[in-house]
Amino acid sequence: MKIPIARTSLTEQERQSVLGPLESGWLVQGSKVREFEEKWSVFSRAPHSVAVTSCTSAMHLSLAALGFGSGDEAIVPAFTWISTANVIEHLGGKVVFCDVNLDTFNIDGSQIADKITSRTKAIMPVHLFGLAADMDPILSLARENNLHVVEDAACGFGAKYHGVHVGNFGDAGCFSFHPRKAITTGEGGMVTTNNPDLAERIGRLRDHGAEMTDLQRHLGARPYLLADHPDAGYNQRMTDLQGALGAAQMDRAQEIVDERRMLAARYNEAFEHLAWLRTPVCREGYDHGYQSYPCLFEPEEISPDSISGINELRNSWMDQLQADGVSTRPATHAVHMLNYYRTKYGIQPQDFPQAHAADQCSISLPLFHGMKEDEQSFVIEKVLEYQP
Repeated sequence: MKIPIARTSLTEQERQSVLGPLESGWLVQGSKVREFEEKWSVFSRAPHSVAVTSCTSAMHLSLAALGFGSGDEAIVPAFTWISTANVIEHLGGKVVFCDVNLDTFNIDGSQIADKITSRTKAIMPVHLFGLAADMDPILSLARENNLHVVEDAACGFGAKYHGVHVGNFGDAGCFSFHPRKAITTGEGGMVTTNNPDLAERIGRLRDHGAEMTDLQRHLGARPYLLADHPDAGYNQRMTDLQGALGAAQMDRAQEIVDERRMLAARYNEAFEHLAWLRTPVCREGYDHGYQSYPCLFEPEEISPDSISGINELRNSWMDQLQADGVSTRPATHAVHMLNYYRTKYGIQPQDFPQAHAADQCSISLPLFHGMKEDEQSFVIEKVLEYQP
């Protein structure tokens, strides 16, 4: 048996949904994208949703629309996917890393205040792997220091903090529809915001800065006249093919979230007595979306002196699992340890010790919509066979 780390599972109705745009001939951003945005707002309770090409472009557009630019600083967790930092670089800003909490893998809110300078313009908390970041202290710091908050909610589908879906706390929330995510459009992303003016500006920026979309112009009284462009924007529009696929999946959004939670609960029960494997936490007040199932491999206490040895054991175990037919991954990477950021900012792995430990000692097990009971049982069996 071969179990992938993730697998896309679509119904026949969802596969058929892309035929609508193909048959209509309207393939670019149009009515299906608008339908997807509307359904996303209903599910997430976000007043405004703007579909774009990826979560990376969602973050890029959000920062740009908020006026983030050259010389500005943004605070990001050191343990996240690289795009959280990359968008800051693309806009000419400076990335300021903050360490994470090893229990949750999310940004350590108690360390953010020390990172704030006169050039800080934004905080970018990440709701990693489907668990919301602790937003209350972050929002409090932002208010006190007049800072923007852009939520990287790439993994945040179904994640809630005190009953509120992520993406509704900061100035903007940014979601991903990559194939590893719970809802997928191949590539694609969504921006949510409570601010109608910000939503309008992001909508323009994704579409070359145009004051109206091609669909609005096409349906208007004078479709032959081109729109004005108040902004120098970008081409980061979702296609109607993607919008149709996303909108179709939203009809079973809660079912998908419930299934992922059920799979995670089964893992939790199977591994609860393994002292060497720390499973994902979900404390009171949080609803986990389980975009993935990240664990901490801990055959001995993690310390600066033990990390190297633990990493060797983890990699060896991952090799064995791969040979047995179970795909795994490190939960994600510590961005400050990657070549570009390490070199540009002169950072050492130990400068952010918790992120370093998460990078070297984490392991994600397969969890995906449509995972069969015998597939998960096989993964559980192989994990329980391991003797550290």
